[in-house]
Amino acid sequence: MAEIIQKDGTWTFDGDALRLTPGRDKNVSLLRRTLGELTVPLRALAGISFEQGKKSGRLRLRLRDGADPLLQATGGRLAEPNDPYQLTVESDRYGVAEYVVDEVRDALLLDRVPADPVDGYLLPGPSVPLSVSAGDGTASFDGERVRLEWNWKTEDSKSAAGARSLALTDLTTVEWHPAVGLENGYLRFTVRGAETKAPPKYDPNSVELWGFKKDPLMALVAAAVQARLPHPTVSPEAAQATEQPTAIAPEDDHDALLRRLRELGDLHKSGILTDEEFATAKRAVLKRM
Repeated sequence: MAEIIQKDGTWTFDGDALRLTPGRDKNVSLLRRTLGELTVPLRALAGISFEQGKKSGRLRLRLRDGADPLLQATGGRLAEPNDPYQLTVESDRYGVAEYVVDEVRDALLLDRVPADPVDGYLLPGPSVPLSVSAGDGTASFDGERVRLEWNWKTEDSKSAAGARSLALTDLTTVEWHPAVGLENGYLRFTVRGAETKAPPKYDPNSVELWGFKKDPLMALVAAAVQARLPHPTVSPEAAQATEQPTAIAPEDDHDALLRRLRELGDLHKSGILTDEEFATAKRAVLKRM
């Protein structure tokens, strides 16, 4: 087993998978803390690298295209602090980092893991239910429906129709873009038969994002939905022919739902979730139990 423990997090490799645990340091991003521990199977990896710097280095994982719904939904647009597949390494641990790289690379060679794209998700995506408030609204997802609710900052023409409830089976795509410079970001859901090029400010199926602290959390909602949509390699005809999502939600058992309740409680106590967000997410979990 190879393991590296840093303030930024802990990476542990057992020969079959890499377990990525975010650190508890105050500099660890809100997104990574909320996402929690990830288990990346060896067959989901395309490569690993380590870059040395004068004061610190960086471990980076490269996943195979199509393996992770989070990367699929964000299109590689997660900024460095929010990327769960990077780890900051202190200079006195460079040797350990290089050992981890060698172990993973050797395993990839021995198992003959190809670096080409995959035709199905190899990671499950974030746990549901999820509820995030940012920008001009709140996006919630319980595994079956997306609910969009608006706040006082929402454009009048967009909020006039009230909250939106979108069935997963009616969605064709979901995408998240961060705010960059003077350009606002967004979380956008494309509804079958109601495609639009309207700016997120006016699109009732989009949440507009303005570059604030909670914006990256909307990427988790996007990833949770993406994990339950047909994989991008599935043709539109085949996707329409079935109502079953290609990814299997691992939360649909009693123990997993209990664990999710505990996670929500911890996030609420630490101030990551507001009282309203916690209540909404808790109701969704209890409903599924």
